[in-house]
Amino acid sequence: MAVFNKWKGIWLGAQRFMNFGFATGSGGAVIQGTGKTTGVTLNKMTGKVTMHGAELAAGAEATFTLTNSKIGATDLVLVHHGSAGTAGAYMAQCTLVAAGSCSITVSNLSAGALSEAIVLHFAVIKGVHA
Repeated sequence: MAVFNKWKGIWLGAQRFMNFGFATGSGGAVIQGTGKTTGVTLNKMTGKVTMHGAELAAGAEATFTLTNSKIGATDLVLVHHGSAGTAGAYMAQCTLVAAGSCSITVSNLSAGALSEAIVLHFAVIKGVHA
């Protein structure tokens, strides 16, 4: 029974699966220039964004645009606080997806202001609605 027929190459039979992910060269890195709401451009399927070290008040959010030609309007963009900064103090999420870009919002979950250049990791997962 071909349960995984839409995922060519994933199901190998006899309960074996291939790794799911991206090959070397699929990723990249970019650094925000002048503030936490400054947009960045990185045309890769996966990567990291080093955010600016500007202060983010307790309970505040900062949203910026990731311009990326690999993003389609029906894609899913996964993002999380990957490294640097206070662990558990931030929540990162993709809040809007459009062809060629997405909005990423970072929230300060701590009780105090933080001025840290955190690193976000993201991955684009191609999607369709049909």
